[in-house]
Amino acid sequence: MGSYIPPSSFHTFDPIRNSPDSVVSGIISSISGNHSELLLHAAGMEKVAGLKEGEGATIDRATMLFISILDWQEDWSVPRSLDGGHSRERLGRFPSDDGNAIEYLLRYTKEGEGSDLHNLLEKLCRGLSDDSFGYSGFNEGPGGIEMLGWLDGDDIARIRREIEKGAWTVKSDEPLDGGVQDAFRHLLVFLRAAVKRKCGILMRRHS
Repeated sequence: MGSYIPPSSFHTFDPIRNSPDSVVSGIISSISGNHSELLLHAAGMEKVAGLKEGEGATIDRATMLFISILDWQEDWSVPRSLDGGHSRERLGRFPSDDGNAIEYLLRYTKEGEGSDLHNLLEKLCRGLSDDSFGYSGFNEGPGGIEMLGWLDGDDIARIRREIEKGAWTVKSDEPLDGGVQDAFRHLLVFLRAAVKRKCGILMRRHS
């Protein structure tokens, strides 16, 4: 009998209204009991997170970050998906070893001279790691939250231009025929939807 091969992780691309770096200071203050700075960015969060001025937040940093940046609906119900169709499934569980389409693009593309493509892809799939973000404990929470990185509105406009103008080439050792083209095509669906929604994008992993 062959050994069990677990399925690859599923990845989602969620709409966000705040960039993580814009709320991190407020979250740190909130943990100490001063919630005013955080609530300037995430009004109404005090009800969802049970925040009381003068009392330290009781939930972890990653969950605080997740709550404060997502583009929740007005009643704080689940955000409307940027894409509920084929692109969500195709980009969510990409047919590579780890199921991560963005890491696949980094591995099997070469960017043109002066291009920011790889920097922006890295921000999307690695931007919330301790080393990249500069703070610890904001990317993984005890409730199973695992956030990888993000793009804000300016980033989205820049990476969309880089992709659409073809400022990249496919490496000769790409293992999936047409994989890079496929990944970029589905990523563009999310980028265009985010531009239309006027929001950023958060990348998460679900194991």
